[in-house]
Amino acid sequence: MDLIKYVEEQTSIGKTLPTFRPGDNIVVSYRIVEGEKVRIQDYRGDVIQIKGHGATRTFTVRKMSNGVGVERIIPFSSPNIEDIKVLKRGLVRRARLFYLRDLVGKKARIKERKFIKA
Repeated sequence: MDLIKYVEEQTSIGKTLPTFRPGDNIVVSYRIVEGEKVRIQDYRGDVIQIKGHGATRTFTVRKMSNGVGVERIIPFSSPNIEDIKVLKRGLVRRARLFYLRDLVGKKARIKERKFIKA
């Protein structure tokens, strides 16, 4: 067996996270430790990229906070992720949405993917 795969299997967490893609609007419930206190903080924003594979896989979430864009890179294998909820599915044609950094207002919106059930 490959040694790298063996180490990744040993360090992986058994959590099942929902599937999401770049352009989706998600809420990440993240565990924050402040001294002895532990609290859950929700971070809501759009996924602008998913990067890597295996134990080093990460995703970047971008939100607007008081008119300032804030991005956070979160590893999939982080033990601090409490829950992830997908609010909207985005209709985008790229895997990396870095162009959203330059857009302001209505131009920065992402269209919603509609599903037709037959």
